[in-house]
Parts: sequence; structure tokens; C-alpha cells
Amino acid sequence: MDNISIDQMADEITNMIREYTEDVSAAIVQKVDQVADQVLSEVKSNHPYDDQSGDYTKGFKKSSNDEEGKTQRIIWNKKHYRRVHLLEFGHAKRGGGRVPAFPHLIPAYEKYGEQLTDHIKRIIQNGGRG
Repeated sequence: MDNISIDQMADEITNMIREYTEDVSAAIVQKVDQVADQVLSEVKSNHPYDDQSGDYTKGFKKSSNDEEGKTQRIIWNKKHYRRVHLLEFGHAKRGGGRVPAFPHLIPAYEKYGEQLTDHIKRIIQNGGRG
């Protein structure tokens, strides 16, 4: 049996931990992208509002906002960003009364996004294999 020094063992442990961290990070980024794509697809295909021209629905995009140790995807409407909350939550009419809400982002997030935590836990437990 070969004798190895403490320094060599420490280097090997450090390399193994670095490899594990890189594998887990890459798998998490991939899963976040996958879930964001599912949410975006749901928002574009299953909407309760009447989009006669299709212009509002086509405006939804996915953006990345990654920082060190943080992976974030944002689903937003590039052309009609001011209209999103009005449709999602409803709003007051000028002459009184309310325009009904047409929730479309929150249901899509609830369908796919809320399971993301469980997926990430599984990825961490399995060392990057999900």
C-alpha cells in the first residue's frame, strides 16, 4: 500500500469536493432552465384572457439573472410589461367597478416552480444526478 502525505490527501479531498460542487451547480442551472421553459410554455399556451392579435402572448420572454452562487430565471413580457399585473390581478375601472383578473403567471409557476425545491434537494443528494 502506498503511503501518501497529509497534503496529498487534503488536495484530493479538495478536488473531490470541487468536482461535486461543479456537478451539482451545473445540474441545478439545467433544472432551473428546464422549469423556466415549462413555465414560459404554460404561460404562452394556456391563458384565460382573450388575446385576439396574439401580440401580448408573444411578448413573454425568459431572462437570466445569474450571480455567483445564485441562479435566477425571470418570465416577463418584454412588450407589454405594464399590462401583466393588470391582467393577473384585475384592476379598478375608471367609472367604478372592477375588471376581472385573468391569472396566468401564478398558476403556471404553481404548476412547475413549486416543485423546484424538491428537484434541487434530489440533485444535491445525488451529487449532481437528478
